[in-house]
Amino acid sequence: MKNYVLTVSCKSTRGIVAAISTYLAEKGCYIVDSSQFDDVETGLFFMRLTFISQDGATEADIRDGFQPVAKAFDMTWEVHDSQERMKVLLMVSRFGHCLNDLLYRWKIGALPIDIVGVVSNHFDYQKVVVNHDIPFHHIKVTKENKPQAEARLMEVVEQSGAELIVLARYMQVLSDAVCKKMSGKIINIHHSFLPSFKGANPYKQAFERGVKLIGATAHYVTEDLDEGPIIEQDVARITHAQSADDYVSIGRDVESQVLARAVHAHIHHRCFLNGNRTIVFPPSPGSYKSERMG
Repeated sequence: MKNYVLTVSCKSTRGIVAAISTYLAEKGCYIVDSSQFDDVETGLFFMRLTFISQDGATEADIRDGFQPVAKAFDMTWEVHDSQERMKVLLMVSRFGHCLNDLLYRWKIGALPIDIVGVVSNHFDYQKVVVNHDIPFHHIKVTKENKPQAEARLMEVVEQSGAELIVLARYMQVLSDAVCKKMSGKIINIHHSFLPSFKGANPYKQAFERGVKLIGATAHYVTEDLDEGPIIEQDVARITHAQSADDYVSIGRDVESQVLARAVHAHIHHRCFLNGNRTIVFPPSPGSYKSERMG
């Protein structure tokens, strides 16, 4: 028996769920988990379900047989083998907390991905990456060489077969061309003080203003800097007794947890783009095999 994930989005109408469940039953498949959402504002329907093929139907069989159902409702849909690991490329600059957190979760099996490489514009984490037997790519980025640097980045993406790029505190702005080409396939993390505290030392700025909540936001990258569809957010409460350094330390923990949860949601096909927003369904039973994320 094999486990699969089916994701569907289409215009909301009567009979979608019935058509899908009837088809899977006729194929000898057993539905394990199902989530759905009907957006009354956009008129769109979103569904994610996991199922088991009990009668030996292959992924190709399921795909081919589902075509008429998908056509009847004009669906955007995908079928994924639950055991296949997504190929992920990590990018980092000089803050390594998110990178180290992702590497740890990957190593213990809490984040079931294939890390196909790490790209950095510095050498700070080369040894850490190489010690994990992961390819390290140093791509220096300047104003003068940015087109060449991004061309090299896309070469790495193509050669490695990366399906997702994770900006684990990568501090270079990607061009509009890269954002468009990899639309829905780049996740970024940043503190949630924007737009109030921009530029250098945002945590120090927050400390000086007496901020009582520290947060982080993980989102898909678009041409609009730090304004892409949000996948995951969280906050931590602080008090007047904590220092600016405490703010930084707490902020790093929140950033690491939020990014890990966002990546977990994406690799399990729980995220759906819905205009400027996202639909993020809850984890399926058993998806957290080694530890609870965050």
